[in-house]
Amino acid sequence: MNKLSTRSVSLIPRAPTGWALLAACLALCAMPLLLKGYELFLVSSILISTLVLAGLNLQVGHAGLLSLGHGAFVALGAYAAAMLVKGGSVPVVLVPLLAGLVCAGFARLFGVAALRLEGMQFALALFGLAVVAPQLLRYDALQRWTGGSQGIAFTRPAPPPALGLSADAWMYALAAAHLAVVLPLVWRLARGRTGRAWQALHDNPVAASAMGVQVAAYRRRAFVLGAMLGGMGGALQALLVQYVAPDSFSFMLSITLFVGLVVGGIGAPAGPLLGACFVVLVPNFAEQVSQAATSAIYGAVVITLVVIDKRGLAGLLPRLLRPARTVIALRRPARGRGGSHSLPIPSTPGDAS
Repeated sequence: MNKLSTRSVSLIPRAPTGWALLAACLALCAMPLLLKGYELFLVSSILISTLVLAGLNLQVGHAGLLSLGHGAFVALGAYAAAMLVKGGSVPVVLVPLLAGLVCAGFARLFGVAALRLEGMQFALALFGLAVVAPQLLRYDALQRWTGGSQGIAFTRPAPPPALGLSADAWMYALAAAHLAVVLPLVWRLARGRTGRAWQALHDNPVAASAMGVQVAAYRRRAFVLGAMLGGMGGALQALLVQYVAPDSFSFMLSITLFVGLVVGGIGAPAGPLLGACFVVLVPNFAEQVSQAATSAIYGAVVITLVVIDKRGLAGLLPRLLRPARTVIALRRPARGRGGSHSLPIPSTPGDAS
């Protein structure tokens, strides 16, 4: 038995409908027209965080790799982008891709040792990487490239004049374009043979190996691809704020990303987007409510959402929308009968006479 079953499983995303894709495209195109300044900055941050969490979702939600060090790859991608922009020889549209490839190469090397570990040992190895990363960025021997504790400040290139976009709109368009290209590729990968192999690994690695799945190869693929997406997101975030520093990439970033994925929905197709909205918007909301109790409000929201539905927002939102869908489903047949709500009366043998 060397082939994986093609039956539908929970972690393999369903095909999005044409209407859903059209609505998503229209929403992305309308944002620069509807929002300006700080609001557009927040939306750009949500798109970037979605890309980062999509990489973490590949590792945790699909392949079952408990990664607690995703922030280290975000940091590496951000610093790679800063160095490329300061060098001035690379077009800005290629910077996130190159930064992602740098992270993929590093993950491939780091994974030689880390992927030999399982479960909590693997999680602790990644967590150690997240703890060490800021210290390495401050290291005096690397200060020539990393800027030490002061970090790197740079100015991103201006948008092409032919597009007629402002700096904020150009950065939003850059993030949206990367997300529009990457997410369909990730979705296609998750629905194919690779996704079914990841599902088998997630459920039972021993059984997956018995079915002919190359466990080491598929674990490595998920780890490298997830790191690459994290690096691309880090590069876009660096371009957005035009500054990188070690303090921005403490181990708390990795914890925040993991919490965002859990709240959004591990393994769910919409989990990265919902988690990104949570990670970006909830801290801002908590700070507006009370600057003295921001962490308490944030923690209370996390606990409440997890207690209500352990699947996160991806499981909670369908439950909240179920009554509306039921009403629409009940009204749809009524429209087909010209608006009448009466039920058809079955005929009896006596009526025929």
